Amino acid sequence: MENTRKMPRRSPWLGLLVVASVLLLVDSKKARPRCPQSCTCTKDNALCESAGLIPRSFPSDVISLSFVKSEFTEIPKESFIHTPALHLLLFTANNLESINEDAFLGLPHLEYLSLAYNNLETLPKDLFKGLEALTKVDLRGNQFTCDCKLKWLVEWIYSTNATVDQIYCKGPASQLDKKINDLVPQSFDCITTEFASYQSLKFESISVEAFSFRNDQYVVFAQPFIGKCSFLEWDHVEMVFRNFDDIDSTSTVICKPLVIDNQLFVIVAQLFGGSHIYKRDTSANKFIKLQGIDILRIRKPNDVETFRIDGESFFVIADSSKAGSTTIYKWNGNGFYSHQSLHPWYRDTDVEYMEISSKPHLILSSSSQRPVIYQWNKSTKLFDRRTDIPEMEDVYAVKHFQVKSDLFICLTRFIGDSKVMRWDGALFREMQTMPSRGSMVFQPFAVGSWQYAILGSDYSFTQVYRWDAKEDQFVRFQELNIQAPRAFSPVSIDNRQFLLASSFKGKTQIYEHLVIDLSN
Repeated sequence: MENTRKMPRRSPWLGLLVVASVLLLVDSKKARPRCPQSCTCTKDNALCESAGLIPRSFPSDVISLSFVKSEFTEIPKESFIHTPALHLLLFTANNLESINEDAFLGLPHLEYLSLAYNNLETLPKDLFKGLEALTKVDLRGNQFTCDCKLKWLVEWIYSTNATVDQIYCKGPASQLDKKINDLVPQSFDCITTEFASYQSLKFESISVEAFSFRNDQYVVFAQPFIGKCSFLEWDHVEMVFRNFDDIDSTSTVICKPLVIDNQLFVIVAQLFGGSHIYKRDTSANKFIKLQGIDILRIRKPNDVETFRIDGESFFVIADSSKAGSTTIYKWNGNGFYSHQSLHPWYRDTDVEYMEISSKPHLILSSSSQRPVIYQWNKSTKLFDRRTDIPEMEDVYAVKHFQVKSDLFICLTRFIGDSKVMRWDGALFREMQTMPSRGSMVFQPFAVGSWQYAILGSDYSFTQVYRWDAKEDQFVRFQELNIQAPRAFSPVSIDNRQFLLASSFKGKTQIYEHLVIDLSN
C-alpha cells in the first residue's frame, strides 16, 4: 500500500493574525494629515497667512484655526466639514466677497467665530445655523449694508445667547452709522409686490369687468372688432381662465354686468345697431335679450356705470355723440326704464359714481367741458348739478379711490398731464401730476392693503404706481408692456390676486399679483 503523508493542520487563528498584521502595517504607513503648505501648525493651533484657498484637511488635534490676509475671496460650502473638532475659527484682515450659507456646516463644537475686518457687506441668511456651541461672534470692522438681506442677522442677534460686539451699518443712507445691535426686525420693510405675466388671451378688447354670480367668479371682455362679449370663468384644476359663454353683438364697446336679486343682467353697449340688455337664463344656461335701450338718447355709448341708492339699482350710460344724452336707467322689478337725462350735446366720455361726504355723486367727463359734479337729491330722487372741477380741460375719464378716510380721484388726459386730486371737504385740489401722452386710462385699484394706479399709454410702456403712505402720494413702481390698454380690473380667486388688462391693439393680458419677501 502506498504510504501517504498527512498535511499538518493550521491553527484557525493564523489567518486572522495575518490579516491583523497587514492592517497594522498599512495603518503604520498611513501619513497623518500634515499642516497645509500655507499654514503654520503647533500642537492644537493652525495659522494660515496669505492662503490661496481654504485647505480641506488639518492635523486632527487642531482645535483653533486662523486665516489672515488670505488671497481667496469666498468661503465655500462645507469648508470645515473635515475639522469637526474646531473650537475657535478666525478670519481677520481678509477681503471676502461672499460666504456660502453652509460654509460652517458640521462644526458642533465651535465656540468662537471671528469674521472681523473682512470688508463684508452682507451675510447669507442662517449662516450660524447649527452652531449651537457659539459663545462669541466678532463682526467688527466690516461694511455692512443694513437692508432686507441682513434682517435675519438682527433677528438672530436678538434671540442668540452668543455675545456679538457692537457693529455698525454703512448703508443705506437711512441706516448709516446705526448700531446693528440696536435695530429691531420692525426696522426693515421687506415685503414688496410685483405684477407678473400669467396668461395671455388671443383677442383684442376694449373693456373688462370682473364679477361674482352665484358664488362663482367671472370676467367679461368687450371685443369691438368681432362684436362679442366674451365671458371667462376660472378653472380650479388647470388654474387658468377659460371660455364660459359669449354674447354676439355689433361693434361692442362695453359689456357691463349687473346682479340684482340673484339675477345676472348684462348691459351691452354698441356703436351701431343700438344697445341692449341681456339676462342670464340659468335654466337654459344661456343669455337672452331682455330689452333694447332708447336709440334716440344713446347714440354713441362710451362708458357704463352701475350703482345702488337706497336699495334701488341704477345704471348710467355716458353718450359721446353730438345728438345723444347721458342717461340714468332704473330697475323697476321687470325691466329698466329711463330715469333721468343729465345733459345733451356735451359729448360725454366717462361717468363715475362715488360717495362724497356719504352722499351719492356722479362726475361726468366730456370732450367739450370740464368734469361736472352732480349730487343726488333725496327729495326729488334726481341728480342736481353741483359744480365742476376748475382748470381741468380735456379730461377723458375720472376714477376715484380712497386711502383710509381720504377721497381721491385720478383724471386721465390723452394730451398733457394726468392728475391726482384730493377732496378737501369743499372741492377737489390737485396734489400730483403724471406725464401721460397718449393715455386713455388712469385706473386706481386696491389689492389687499396695497393701493395702485395704472396709467396706460398708446405710445410707451404702461406705468404702475403704488401708494407710498410716508410720501402721501403715488410713486412709480413697475412698467408693463401692453399695447393700447383701455381698461384694468383686479380679481381675487382661490386666494390669488390677478389683474386683467384689456388691449385695443394686441393680446389681452392677465397678470398675477405676487407678494415677495426680500429678506428671504
